[in-house]
Amino acid sequence: MDRAIRTTCAYCGVGCGIAATPTGPRSVTIKGDEAHAANAGRLCSKGTHLGETVGLAGRLLYPMIGQKRASWDKALDLVARRFRDTIDRHGPDSVAFYVSGQLLTEDYYVANKLMKGFIGSANIDTNSRLCMSSAVAGHNRAFGEDIVPASYDDLDQADLIVLVGSNTAWCHPIVYQRIQAARAARGTKLVVIDPRRTETCEGADLHLALKPGTDVALMNALLAWCDREGIASSDHLTVPEGFWDHIRTGHDLWTTARTCDLPPAQLEQFFRLFAATPRTVTLFSQGVNQSIRGTDQVNAILNVHLATGRIGKPGAAPFSITGQPNAMGGREVGGLASTLAAHMDFAPDNVARVGRFWAAPTMATKPGLKAVDLFRAINEGRIKALWIMATNPAVSLPDAARVREALASIPFLIVSDIMAQTDSSAHAHVRLPAAGWGEKDGTVTNSDRTISRQRAFLPLPGEARPDWWIVTQVARRMGWRSAFAYDRPADIWREHARLTAYQNDGARLLNLRAHATIGNDAYDAMEPFRWGGAPFADGRYPTPDGKARLVLTKQMDLQPPLRDWPLTLNTGRYRDQWHSMTRTGLSPKLARHREEPLVEVHPDDAQALGLADGDLARVATPQGDSLFRAHLTEGQRPGEIFTPIHWTDQVSTGGRTGLLPRRLVDPHSGQPGFKSTPASLAKVTAEWKGFLILRGTEPVTLPCLWATRVTVSGGTLYEIAGNGDPARLETCLPKGDRVEAIDQTRGTRRIAILRDGRLAAVLFVTRTGLLPSRDWLIGQLEAEQVTASVLAARGPGARPDKGATICVCFDIGLNQIVAAIRDQSLVDVPAIGQAIGAGTNCGSCRPALANILAQTTQETLHAAE
Repeated sequence: MDRAIRTTCAYCGVGCGIAATPTGPRSVTIKGDEAHAANAGRLCSKGTHLGETVGLAGRLLYPMIGQKRASWDKALDLVARRFRDTIDRHGPDSVAFYVSGQLLTEDYYVANKLMKGFIGSANIDTNSRLCMSSAVAGHNRAFGEDIVPASYDDLDQADLIVLVGSNTAWCHPIVYQRIQAARAARGTKLVVIDPRRTETCEGADLHLALKPGTDVALMNALLAWCDREGIASSDHLTVPEGFWDHIRTGHDLWTTARTCDLPPAQLEQFFRLFAATPRTVTLFSQGVNQSIRGTDQVNAILNVHLATGRIGKPGAAPFSITGQPNAMGGREVGGLASTLAAHMDFAPDNVARVGRFWAAPTMATKPGLKAVDLFRAINEGRIKALWIMATNPAVSLPDAARVREALASIPFLIVSDIMAQTDSSAHAHVRLPAAGWGEKDGTVTNSDRTISRQRAFLPLPGEARPDWWIVTQVARRMGWRSAFAYDRPADIWREHARLTAYQNDGARLLNLRAHATIGNDAYDAMEPFRWGGAPFADGRYPTPDGKARLVLTKQMDLQPPLRDWPLTLNTGRYRDQWHSMTRTGLSPKLARHREEPLVEVHPDDAQALGLADGDLARVATPQGDSLFRAHLTEGQRPGEIFTPIHWTDQVSTGGRTGLLPRRLVDPHSGQPGFKSTPASLAKVTAEWKGFLILRGTEPVTLPCLWATRVTVSGGTLYEIAGNGDPARLETCLPKGDRVEAIDQTRGTRRIAILRDGRLAAVLFVTRTGLLPSRDWLIGQLEAEQVTASVLAARGPGARPDKGATICVCFDIGLNQIVAAIRDQSLVDVPAIGQAIGAGTNCGSCRPALANILAQTTQETLHAAE
């Protein structure tokens, strides 16, 4: 019997431990690791269904030069030669790496070492620049080092938890469950500060739906309130000139309420609650960081905690929670263009120190190009060669059309990835097959500084290799064999640990000295551990005078709505999807929660635009435009819209959110402002709508206005809409026996293709009517014999339509939940779980269940009246 391998989840920065038990060549059973402190055995929906994503569909399995398969030697020699030639002709700053929080720490370390110590440029940046670099800059300004001064244990001990710009219930579900457990156990209060009313807001004690971009005003006013209450002090802090005069001027309750567009009574309630609660944790995430004033927003939060003493104590801390599994590990080894390794900056002493340690021939002496500037430099012809590792910038970067132009124009592009086809690799001259989760071995660091092992439990498929190995091989071929003489990840880990301790006399908290000499067996058996202890508990900070620093932050002037772009676009994640869906898109269960990219819009705005729920709508900005399916919700503030970040050209003709944001960045961190883009919205009319279900996973290109591909059990579902004659779609149907029902008058078309008595495809189109549920037809893909009623989309004795999927773990839909609540008079979420199972596994759907329960109960009461 195969034993469980303890590893770490592939998704967000919570860093959940996983027990993975292989059950076949490419199959695995996934359970939460009960011994891991981050999750104690709990997993969210994405982690729970990781086993559905380890197949080889779409994988890149051998090196490619152009469109031809190549040997590793030939591909690596070409990469090394082209990089060397480019450096010789144009200098070290003509090449760049763009890497990812999906890399392990050991991968990150060797990539950073090669670029900054041996190529001699700091042009290595990471997609973590897009999600948490403002937190890095804020920490460095306030503390002198990039330290997250909190742990998950603080959530258990807090009396007040404030979530700022974080849809925690969706993006960090295990953290949200821990918050809810603290509320149940000790009555912890919860305040959510977010322009949108997300599922995280359900059941919160207070939701402040502030105007986007006014976080600095809010936090400065909170500090002013604490100052008037006599609970703020800066005797133990370094304070810039004019700081308190600025805080005490213009930050009264009424002025702030107008600036933030909040009711003064709500604002006062929050201020009083905060002031009266010393044990407060403030968690912040993308809603704070992803702004052109993100660093100031971070420091405004840190100022409040520093001045009120809510730091360095149990249950009291500011807490940046990261979006990727190893964003923190990348920060530790210098994966950002603005830092050196081991939490050092580019001060001359640090450059010399790292250079001595590495015996580096050509140390970078200044910061390199940050992500947005890096791709701008490609457009301008200054970067001649780029290596992308484990990320998809053609989708994720702002103003993605310009990014594509850059990738198409660069003389030499290398992409290391697990997938054969991505929006970015379409432009690559060389593609290198990288090891994926479950195949690679190393360490990651989560949001609270806990380092955990990712362990391999599957063999490397085809000719795939770990990223550290690929980088090391190129470095050796460029002439630096002895400096990159690593045989295993443990070799790299020990060097990384030694560097954190090298000539570190306490100036930096990151110090892994105890791990610098561990053996290979000890590395293999490494238990999760948190470095840094309890930062700042002694009141000392890694600054020259040992004091933390307050930072003067000012609320930026907000521009009024533009005539041609009257709406404000916000962007973000969905609960069950991840980045550009190369992994989660393979899971039939995860695909069903949000099948299409939606634009969320307030009903008042929709009415003014003549837009109904389910219509197609075009979101446009000065940078570009894309189609979305409209979803009307009062969770949006009027005048604001929201779109998800996940959809790509690989899976949809629309939903390209990356095309829309501006390339404007925070001046301190270089992080793009994804959360506040001027936009317009317009209805797009389609003459017909429908769906296509195909057996198998081979993608097809459909000749229509709108097509979104959804992975389902046994095949693929396409949601479609278009104009003109829908008969064109029939060219995409496979061969087989055809059953059809076509009504030209009513504009309906139902076609099923059978092969050997089994369903191979089904196409339903209508011009005016309703479309049936897809669930029964999807189930027929795996049936041994198709029933005669296939064109009715319903078999004899078939169950009623379950509705939109809410609980993916047990495939429970909205209609089933509502029926259970009404028929069984259910009164709380645990009762729903006991009755039908929803919410009893990963718990990610519990906020949605609470919302459905409240709405159903209210509707039932109204009906009774």
